[in-house]
Amino acid sequence: MSTSDTTRDTTRYVRLRVDVVLEIDGPAELAAAAEARIDADEFMPEEERTHARAAAREDGAEALAYLVEPFDLIRDVPGIEMVQASWSSEEIEYDPDALEWDLGEEDGAEEDEDDRP
Repeated sequence: MSTSDTTRDTTRYVRLRVDVVLEIDGPAELAAAAEARIDADEFMPEEERTHARAAAREDGAEALAYLVEPFDLIRDVPGIEMVQASWSSEEIEYDPDALEWDLGEEDGAEEDEDDRP
């Protein structure tokens, strides 16, 4: 068996991190969508459902957390199985010009243009 065959048969674990900054420009619509998702969750106990509805109405980040499903990101990716997932959502101060929000250019096209004499 070659090294490449061994590598292919070995299970590997990969952590995928995704940061997304969203602007909520329809808080009522977001809250309504979250409440609909909460109401449709047949496994959520009623006491938790009541709390979740109130949280979704009061906080856009909470509403979003009820609507985002990490499994949806990888549902159609062949050759993988989700082992564990966690996610959170929080309101932040956002300045698109601040260095902390500079995610860099993935394709390098902008860097090439800046490096030209």
